Amino acid sequence: MSGAGLAHKGATDIMTINEKAHDSTEAQQPELKRVMGPKLLLLFIVGDILGTGIYALTGQVAAEVGGAAWIPFLIAFGVALLTACSYLELVGKYPQAAGAALYVHKAFGIHFVTFIVCFTVMCSGLTSASAASGAFASNFATGFGLDSTNPGILLVVALLFMVLIMAVNLRGVAESVGLNVVLTLVELSGLLLVILIGCFAIFGGDADFSRVVAFDTPEDKSIFLAISTATSLAFFAMVGFEDSVNMVEEVKNPSRIFPRALLSGLTITAIVYVTVAIIAVAVVPVGELAGNDTPLVTVVQTAAPDFPISALIPFISLFAVGNSALINMMMASRLLYGMSKRGVLPSFLSKVHTKRQTPFAAILFTTGIALALTAYVSIDPKNPLVILLGGTTSLLLLAVFALVNVSVLVLRREKVDHEHFTTPTVLPVLGVIVCVYLVLPWSSGRPVEQYEIAGVLLGVGVVLWAIGRLAKSRSTASDATRRGR
Repeated sequence: MSGAGLAHKGATDIMTINEKAHDSTEAQQPELKRVMGPKLLLLFIVGDILGTGIYALTGQVAAEVGGAAWIPFLIAFGVALLTACSYLELVGKYPQAAGAALYVHKAFGIHFVTFIVCFTVMCSGLTSASAASGAFASNFATGFGLDSTNPGILLVVALLFMVLIMAVNLRGVAESVGLNVVLTLVELSGLLLVILIGCFAIFGGDADFSRVVAFDTPEDKSIFLAISTATSLAFFAMVGFEDSVNMVEEVKNPSRIFPRALLSGLTITAIVYVTVAIIAVAVVPVGELAGNDTPLVTVVQTAAPDFPISALIPFISLFAVGNSALINMMMASRLLYGMSKRGVLPSFLSKVHTKRQTPFAAILFTTGIALALTAYVSIDPKNPLVILLGGTTSLLLLAVFALVNVSVLVLRREKVDHEHFTTPTVLPVLGVIVCVYLVLPWSSGRPVEQYEIAGVLLGVGVVLWAIGRLAKSRSTASDATRRGR
């Protein structure tokens, strides 16, 4: 995902919209350097999408639909594509690094709605990072020979992992495009290694392709509902593309380059994901894959148990999910800091460490929420952390995407004086319908706990917003009283 500096800038831009001095402030700000061409942007987008989802959720998707686990990933790609087209039109019209909250604000102009969208995106970062901590714990236990079935060990590893992420975040991590390219190549190498080893097993006659088209759904679900539930999970693997809009101010000629890069990046990751899912089911019996917390490790160990390189998969998985968690937590803390700095949230959240120059109060606050989420969900072994929090991430972002698809239709009435990508009207309409459908509990088959977690997080946001508004109104009243004297 995009770097923390960009996340902070995005939050600052969003909140500055609410101020009368926006135009003069923007005029004084230096512009970002446009250094990204089509190749770097494509690598950034691919790296943005790759991460925890495919490394951790393939087995959970198989638990819902059986051998046809590749179908939900393909449908999730279609859902992401609909919304990506809306993002392309909006980022072409408004090439600013602020994302969904900017578009919703321009469309509706309601400050509270803008805040809720911004806070929802932040919460999705927290749930995503917490889900990654569960995947990290499972892969860590497998890689280092610990008991991966012991919930106590997994919880301790997951919590220590989040504390480590907090320590790195407090120290300060300079994100760069070059570093992102390296991370992307390492993460992609793990998936390509799974594909290559899987192909080795397939050509050796050690695979059963009849499983790839076999549905094996839970008894209490129809095939359609099972696919909807699995798609809601698989969508977690496709999120991340929306953060690439925060790079638009550093892209050369974004109106021309961005559409092709985003669509190509989505397509590449979808092909990789579908291929991995097909190979996983063909190589490993669905009964062993379903519900597996380290599905790709199981695939490699089954396909080539004596192949030395296969031992690297758990550690590549650690790297992939660890990187996802770090960047999500950096973005969440900077987004919270940005909202606090603009007076939307309590001022204590904008405190900066004097030496490290990192927003330590926001980092501690967001880490506290992430630790609470990790501990709370890990208590219940019937609801694995990755499923609940990965699904909650999808739930939050699907709700945001529904608003983005509505916004692109509302903003058609606003014209700009430059050329930009325009998506066919039917795509955002379908995007709204599909996103809302996947949000609803009776159509997506989501566990009620996902709605409870999302509700509690947004409730925290509303309380913080109310405190911030109260403090701001008191400050305004106090200033008025002093001026009256």
